[in-house]
Amino acid sequence: MFFGDDRMQLRQRYVDAWRKARAGQPLEPLEHLIAAVVEAHPEYQPELEHEAAALTAEYHPEAGATNPFLHMGLHLAVREQIATDRPPGISEVFSALCKKTLDHHEAEHAILDCLAETLWESQRQAVAPDERAYLARLRKLLD
Repeated sequence: MFFGDDRMQLRQRYVDAWRKARAGQPLEPLEHLIAAVVEAHPEYQPELEHEAAALTAEYHPEAGATNPFLHMGLHLAVREQIATDRPPGISEVFSALCKKTLDHHEAEHAILDCLAETLWESQRQAVAPDERAYLARLRKLLD
């Protein structure tokens, strides 16, 4: 199980994938995806290399802390959405953003912000995420 409710298990997947990637060991398909996201975030790599701390760390936004696991998880979600064009139109928005910014990581971050806002809104209202609102946010990025 990867996307369950067990925070420790989820974090362990990131730690293990990064350890295996650094050691040049064979990776499962999901581990390849995780390692690619970690590779794009050198600021999080030292934390993943200290397993015990990574598994138990608390990240409090009110203290200015960014949760690297949440951030990297959103990257994985955005990459999956783009690969499957779900919601329909996200791949087109991503391509247009890449042309506009010339940087895939920066384009992912713009989409990630829209996704995070959509998920926050959904959680706050206790409803399913609104794909139309999400796509509207994404399209505004092109203005």
